[in-house]
Amino acid sequence: MRRGVVAVLVVLLGTLSASAQEWPTRSVRIVVPFAAGATPDVVARLVADYLHDKTGQAFVVENKPGASGNTGTDVVAKAEPDGATIGVSIGGPLAINALLFNNLPYDPKKDLALITMLVSQPSALAINSSLGVKNTAELITLLKANPGKYAYGSIGTGSLSQLAMEAIALKAGTKLVHVPYPSSPQAIQALMRGDVQMVCLPAISITPQLAGGAIKMLAVSTAERSALLPNVPTLKEGGIDVQADAWSGLVAPAAVADTAIGQINKLALTSRAVREKLTAQLMEPIPDTPAQFRARIDADIARWAPVIEAANIKINN
Repeated sequence: MRRGVVAVLVVLLGTLSASAQEWPTRSVRIVVPFAAGATPDVVARLVADYLHDKTGQAFVVENKPGASGNTGTDVVAKAEPDGATIGVSIGGPLAINALLFNNLPYDPKKDLALITMLVSQPSALAINSSLGVKNTAELITLLKANPGKYAYGSIGTGSLSQLAMEAIALKAGTKLVHVPYPSSPQAIQALMRGDVQMVCLPAISITPQLAGGAIKMLAVSTAERSALLPNVPTLKEGGIDVQADAWSGLVAPAAVADTAIGQINKLALTSRAVREKLTAQLMEPIPDTPAQFRARIDADIARWAPVIEAANIKINN
């Protein structure tokens, strides 16, 4: 994890300002297109605090929520490409929203520079314990025998939590009822009450509620078992090949991508406290190159396009 977060900062500091002798030369704002407390916000504040401590410069996190992340992402896209504005964003504004919205105020491919992925966070399939199933395979058998009978909760139309459940239904050849909620905590409360029978949400929103016994975690939606939840099987192990891990990455206005990588300020997030905070939030560093970042976005678009079409998910704007 230490090497991963080190690489994130090396890429960040090397990419943002090739012409300057040192970056940053003034206050930097980190725009988050979601509300305080959301995963991108948590990541942004960890990065901001560390960079402030190491450089002495101000790093100010600005939350610009709205339109499923489009509002804040547009702020980054239209900012001056001088390294003074960067953003922490996720798969919605950078990939999925292009499939959902009739119009976006920015072009994700033309208006944004991809700097690096930051962290991934496993989603998890959880059920109300009253369903009486022990694993994913038993759940799928139940759903196939009762199409349209059971409901799942999500954090909104077009969210990863909806797409994951619709992908599960599509792979299983069955139907589910969608019930959206404003946030993960509200969806989890609905699951615990039995208002919905299942969810696929960030694992960190589920794990604190497992001790009470009202809900049960069946699987994670990562390609392989998560190192942070090694005893939880994947959906694929349960017979449903669905991947839906969440991720956060660093972006900047597009023209930043045209600058040559100059001097790299060799800062490193070696703070044990920062690593512990990442682990506590079930986050794993996944730094990469801009090309790898683009490949991940393209893969997400290819993965979710048929699911969105099959489930007829659309947001008119």
